[in-house]
Parts: sequence; structure tokens; C-alpha cells
Amino acid sequence: MLERLGSRRLLILAALGLAVIVGTVAATNLADSAVYYLTPSEVYARTVQRGQTVRLGGLVKTGSLSLKPVSFHGPNEFEFVITDGNAEVRVIGQGAIPGLLREGAGAVVEGSFAADATFVATQVIAKHDEVYRAPSPGATPEHRTSFP
Repeated sequence: MLERLGSRRLLILAALGLAVIVGTVAATNLADSAVYYLTPSEVYARTVQRGQTVRLGGLVKTGSLSLKPVSFHGPNEFEFVITDGNAEVRVIGQGAIPGLLREGAGAVVEGSFAADATFVATQVIAKHDEVYRAPSPGATPEHRTSFP
């Protein structure tokens, strides 16, 4: 009887040890693939180095979004200010921007800071809420009615 009780304990301890190892490996791998972004206030508090690639998130400031086509088939130049309500960062870049990017909406940009503290974006991601509102029949969705 004692021998059987000892082998059960050993089996339980081995199963718990294996679960801990699997959990640790999973947590480590998930941490590497998690996407984080800094707010403008956090960027100024941390003093991000020039040239270091970071993600910056916040709201596109009203009245700051401008889009200038370079050529008909070529990339666009864009500029806007991203804010978290406390601090602001001027963002410039070249290329396509998402159709959902608009003033007052959330955005995450990836890139690096230039010498003049301007953020040079290499990628722009528009954030949106999870609420779906179907347009009324025959209507155009709000985000498609105006061109920045």
C-alpha cells in the first residue's frame, strides 16, 4: 500500500512539474510576440533614443491630418499630430495610410524619432472600436464620406 501511495505522489509531482515547464515556455513565447506601444507622455518620460524603433499610440489631433500625394501612382506624404491628452508628437511619413485613419480616432504608428523630435513613421495602424454599426440602406459609411 505504501509503495502504491509513493508512486502516485511521484506521478502527481511529475505532472505538476511538467505543467510548470509548459506554462513557463508558453508565457516566455507569448511575451516576445506581444505588441506594446508607448503614449506621447511615456516617450517624453523615458527619453527614447533617436533612431530606435518604437510604436507610438494615441489619438490623431483634430485639425492636424494632412495628406499630400507625391504622384498619381506613387506613395503619399502624410503628417499629423498624435496625442494622449497631455503630450503631443508630430508624425510624418510616406506611403499608404489606412482608410479608417481620421482626426480624433486612435492610431498606432511604428517608426523612430528624428533629430528634431519628429516621429518618422514606417507603418500606420488605425485603431477602431469593436462596435459594428451597419449603414442604413443606400447610405455610405461615415469613414468613407470625406478625404483627409
